[in-house]
Amino acid sequence: MAREFRVRREQVLPATPEQVWKAVATGEGNLGWLYPMDVEPRVGGAVSRGQATVVEWEPPRRFACRTADQGGFSNTLDYAVEAHGDSAARLSMGVHWVHTGAVDDGWDTRADAAEKHIDFYQHSLAEYLRHFAGRRAAYVTATRPDPAAPGALGAVRDRLGLSGTTGAGDTVKVTLPDRPGAPVEAVVDFLDADFLGLRTADALYRFYDGSAWNWPVWLGHHLFAPDADAGVDSVTRAWDTWLAEVAP
Repeated sequence: MAREFRVRREQVLPATPEQVWKAVATGEGNLGWLYPMDVEPRVGGAVSRGQATVVEWEPPRRFACRTADQGGFSNTLDYAVEAHGDSAARLSMGVHWVHTGAVDDGWDTRADAAEKHIDFYQHSLAEYLRHFAGRRAAYVTATRPDPAAPGALGAVRDRLGLSGTTGAGDTVKVTLPDRPGAPVEAVVDFLDADFLGLRTADALYRFYDGSAWNWPVWLGHHLFAPDADAGVDSVTRAWDTWLAEVAP
């Protein structure tokens, strides 16, 4: 008997349907809020992440991709975009897993993590479209090698210089390894037990605490400065060092 997991989120975004489509259905757009994922623009086209294939392609309205069957497991990611008034769009985003083989003990853990990550990605998409739509992004990521200890996000906050009373919506000064020198002004655009998001004038900094699922702590940043592409290697090294020094 197949086991399934579904999650769907809808949101109104401050962008045209064409801008939303570019953000979710192109490699350049995905770099601005999600992670590197190139898309060959046609049904049957290749998607660079998860050995996936495009199964729906109707610009600028519908896009879906599905992973190849892997041991009885498949994963479908789909987007539906429609106009919402004169200058906004409604996006419906869904994930559908199907497993026809033996399901391991980690299924519920992965499902819980997926649902919570989708909420954070959904928020990041809105931030990208509101503040950086159309700007080319460079993506920087780093991961600690071992599962995070409980409270890892608190250690990340301490390392950034955030106080224990800092909350979402606050404007703060943070010291960032890719910005040596004076602290940088940032808005805490997202904060809960598992995720932290900071927005500066030219970046979205994203921190992920995997301790709830026995996963590592990691980061995935979206940098929009005009010269960000040229400095990705050195910035990645700086964040690797920074993350290695965060208390476990």
